Amino acid sequence: MHHDTPLITTIVAGLVLAYIFGMIAHRLKMPPLVGYLFAGVLAGPYTPGFVADQALGAELAELGVILLMFGVGLHFSLKDLMSVRALAIPGALAQIALATLLGLGLALILGWGVGAGILFGLALSVASTVVLLKALQDRRLIETERGRIAVGWLIVEDLAMVLALVLVPAIASLGGNDSGVHDPFVSFVSRMAGIELGIWGVLSLTLVKVAAFVGFMLIVGRRIIPWALHGTAHTGSRELFRLAVLAIALGVALGSALLFGVSLALGAFFAGMILSESELSHRAAQETLPLRDAFAVLFFVSVGMLFDPMIIITNPLPVLATVFIIIIGKSAAAFGIVLLFKRPIATALTISASLAQIGEFSFILASMGVALAILPREGQDLILAGALISIVLNPVVFWAIDLAKPKLEAKSARRKAARAERNGERIEPDSVEPTEAVASEEVTEADVLELVEEDVIEPSQKTGHTVLVGFGRVGKVVGESLHSAGAPLVLIEDTDHFVAVAREMGIETVLGNAASEQVLELANLAAAECLLIAIPDGFEAGTVCEVGRKLSPSIRIIARAHSAEEEEHLRSLGADVVIMGEHEIGMGMLAWLRGERVAPVVAEAVVVEPKLAPVDNLLAKAATTPAAVASAVATTDERETPETAERTTETEPEGEIPVLEAVVVDDVIELAPPAEQADTPASQDDAAEVTVDEVGADAAAELDEQKADEVSEGGPAPASEDADTAEDGVAPEVQPEPKS
Repeated sequence: MHHDTPLITTIVAGLVLAYIFGMIAHRLKMPPLVGYLFAGVLAGPYTPGFVADQALGAELAELGVILLMFGVGLHFSLKDLMSVRALAIPGALAQIALATLLGLGLALILGWGVGAGILFGLALSVASTVVLLKALQDRRLIETERGRIAVGWLIVEDLAMVLALVLVPAIASLGGNDSGVHDPFVSFVSRMAGIELGIWGVLSLTLVKVAAFVGFMLIVGRRIIPWALHGTAHTGSRELFRLAVLAIALGVALGSALLFGVSLALGAFFAGMILSESELSHRAAQETLPLRDAFAVLFFVSVGMLFDPMIIITNPLPVLATVFIIIIGKSAAAFGIVLLFKRPIATALTISASLAQIGEFSFILASMGVALAILPREGQDLILAGALISIVLNPVVFWAIDLAKPKLEAKSARRKAARAERNGERIEPDSVEPTEAVASEEVTEADVLELVEEDVIEPSQKTGHTVLVGFGRVGKVVGESLHSAGAPLVLIEDTDHFVAVAREMGIETVLGNAASEQVLELANLAAAECLLIAIPDGFEAGTVCEVGRKLSPSIRIIARAHSAEEEEHLRSLGADVVIMGEHEIGMGMLAWLRGERVAPVVAEAVVVEPKLAPVDNLLAKAATTPAAVASAVATTDERETPETAERTTETEPEGEIPVLEAVVVDDVIELAPPAEQADTPASQDDAAEVTVDEVGADAAAELDEQKADEVSEGGPAPASEDADTAEDGVAPEVQPEPKS
């Protein structure tokens, strides 16, 4: 029986076509997203053949945006967001204003109205969330200072577009083009108040809603979201944990959009950012990674489905002008703004390249403009064409800034040197440019990471060395051991934190991805003796093996694996030795069981010298001296009154006898017999003269009184006296009460 399944058909067709053309693009040394976009063009209504459901494609793409922003939030924190607010907020607003003015100018040239021009410029001013984040992730820049600035910039643009989406219907209604598209909350307040709110009323309500959303997430969400995820993790069910992560990401995104009118992407970002404070954030990111990648692919397919290739032929000049504004105009504006805030050139280049494209918010604004009769249909076609072309060219833009970066930095350094020479200042040769660009006076961890990523790495001059890939849990053990042994070592690491740690230890480090042939060449792999691959990702390790074997056919390659299939995969790509963690753990357990290994750690622990030399206990020695004991007891007898003695007895814990008093009495009796102390000279103070016999008798009497009081209060019962002890006047031995 035939079933109409547009959802399944759209998903299957999108993924299959994206895979085919993504592989073709990879073979042609092009980014895979070019293949994804081309797959969308083929599945769209403007090309012959199969036509997918555009509405379903757009909704599937929205799922990809939600999961992607949730993943970014998991690697972000409120502290990171606040740390870049000084640049991200004014920079993003200024860049939106400049791009809007450029779009308005083009619209006026094309004969459109001012309202259409402003909407067209707004659509060209906001970058695509998916493209920007994917570009940063591919270059390992998300957790760097540049990446935080770019994400903060993106969040400000997102908030600005939320305001725009609310204000556009209000502006249209003022111009007489009311099509019934209104914010539900604004309409509800307007009906309750019985008046038209106007532009400022709508803007005020929108700001209130956004503030309420942020406050709700920081106060309520900060407690509920981590609590729910921790409770699920304690069940021990991986299935429930994965379901909880997806429910939180999608549920918070949808709830934020329905209750507060913010975008789905912004709600998902805040959910991830709050969850990032939990120790389960890394596990949550791993659980959402497969779905996130799959739906991100569908996003690019859905963009391609909207593109009409004929517009390039019918309107070539407007298309070129639109692309120029997106790639050149926006990038130049962002570059200048970042430099005005005294940031390094590399940071300015990264931000400008990240923003040199448009995406999902542009499509929403264009569709709304056409529905409200503000924007002509030609404007929507130009926005779609500009989006697709700018996304395709975005990798080329990053490649161009990588080429321009050394020249611009050298030119900037010469300019600063000339300025310093004119001012009579002296620049040290070892000075680093990025330190001069730090805006704040305090050097934070972000500034240290910025210094790591800004320095220029020269190719290693070492020969006969070991190239170590990765400085995580395994790589750090290997690297520290080789470095402490004085073996020649070059480390390749793409995480800024680990790079900073390794360089602090004095290890020569190359910052980059070892899967890149250029990065391996920087480590002078051709002259190395061994390549150690300590990264856990089997696919990435396989690429490193393949490229390393290509650059140095005779080098010895040692890698790690987690399964037999992974071991076979690495050996097929050139690894000589593959160490599987589970196998080594099992062999280690057998070695301990057979007695083949001993525990040197215990012996080493015994040899550890004490930090302070042993000394005699002066207080204990003084307490055992007969004269000191006699003097202390005499002083106590003089000062103690019946009230204080009773109060002291009451404050002692029930069921315990102070050890110090019992020891003192015993010392007096045993170490100072009456016969030996008969000739002891008396003290200078005759009124305080005390013999040892009197001391022993008084102490015994005092102890008897204390024991009698304790018995009456439920304390330990007095021990029975022995005959010899009673005759000699010795205080009975105190026996603690046995615990029940």
